[in-house]
Amino acid sequence: MKIVVFIKQVLDNTKLKFSDGKPVLDGVPMMINPFDEYALETALRLKEQAGAEATVTVLTLGSANAKEIIKKAIAAGADAAFLLSDEALNEGDSLSTARALAQGVQAFVPDARLLVFGQMALDDAAGQVGPMVAELLNFPSVTSGKDAKLEGASLTVLRETERGTETVSLQLPAVACMMKCDYELRSSNIKGVMKANKTDIPIKTLTDLGLEPALAGASGATTQVLKTWQRPAKAGGKVVDGSDPAVAVNQLLDYLKEAKVL
Repeated sequence: MKIVVFIKQVLDNTKLKFSDGKPVLDGVPMMINPFDEYALETALRLKEQAGAEATVTVLTLGSANAKEIIKKAIAAGADAAFLLSDEALNEGDSLSTARALAQGVQAFVPDARLLVFGQMALDDAAGQVGPMVAELLNFPSVTSGKDAKLEGASLTVLRETERGTETVSLQLPAVACMMKCDYELRSSNIKGVMKANKTDIPIKTLTDLGLEPALAGASGATTQVLKTWQRPAKAGGKVVDGSDPAVAVNQLLDYLKEAKVL
């Protein structure tokens, strides 16, 4: 049973600042995308469930310094990793990124039975790459996963919806995109850190992927970000005194009329 988990290095947006309407990236630390941490934990749990022959391979697209987050994934229990890093892969959109990742699966883990993604990345919150990879590989997929279990040749996923939770079963090979799950993330130990330091993390280029340059990175992007701006600070709210319900209702109605909601 071969499992591939996809992790992304993102900016710590809690420390992101803006100047003249543009994000200032200098000095902002990088971290593993939080949803991908749950994807990793899910993959490791499924590996344990599948038995001794199961493996987890990490696949990352990014710059050379993304090796640091890959090492953390290996220290936590992943078995192998590939880093897709090439200038031709930079500045892609969801589709061109999905093409590179799907090609990476076919090139380096062609017999993978399960692909696990985080639901979305903090830097764009698009939530598109996982389902796109599934479509490119012709795998069934499920999003908004909260838990996952293997049942023979199928994967059962508990997912969260606006109407509550539901259970979905998919035949393997399949793709699962995970939200923040209820279980705790494991921490690495000294043995895991030593393993991570010894594990070779090969850097693969566009040539290694066998992907046409016109389909990769910015060249293969079908969408474009035209503007980035900082969300306006929230204005202070208005408190309605609820000691007298009748007065409170009138105050609330007046406020809603003033705000032109009514």
